[in-house]
Amino acid sequence: MLAEKKEEKYTSDQFLAMYDLKGRYELIGGALYDMSPSPNIKHQRIVSKLCVTIGSYIEKHKSKCEVIAAPSDVRLSDEDVVQPDLYVVCDPKKFDEHGCVGAPDWVIEVLSPSNSQHDTVEKLSLYVKAGVREYWIVDPIFEKVLVYPIEEHRASSVGMFTFRDNIPVGICKHEEDLLTICIDNI
Repeated sequence: MLAEKKEEKYTSDQFLAMYDLKGRYELIGGALYDMSPSPNIKHQRIVSKLCVTIGSYIEKHKSKCEVIAAPSDVRLSDEDVVQPDLYVVCDPKKFDEHGCVGAPDWVIEVLSPSNSQHDTVEKLSLYVKAGVREYWIVDPIFEKVLVYPIEEHRASSVGMFTFRDNIPVGICKHEEDLLTICIDNI
């Protein structure tokens, strides 16, 4: 998906009032980014399977967390509205009728051939600044997952995993039952 930047500046309220926009857009630093075209089927299968796996873990542990798949708006600031492929929020007060207000606890972006720069640089910086606790970048082409634990608005040591690895989820710990995800097995 090509992230094409539009030059005009908008606020999150103006962006959310743009019901006539065609396609998928995000607002970053007040600028509109066109996220069209739609992701490919491999991308969507990964997102769907991750959503089911994470949702099952949350349900099993009767957690107050909720997993949401795109398209759903996440308003990180007055100038930043994004639509992550998948996100988890553990504070139900962060939801309103438009989506999430504030930083989700965990964000997962699945790369498409044309958006890797956008997700690995711009969005990483944005999520760190906003206070996301964990950020995953899933690369379906090279079957790699970059895991960024984020503490005090800084990304700490990056974990790099393959789709065959059991990847520990830092924010999903219920007593002794840590969620691990092996993308090849989902």
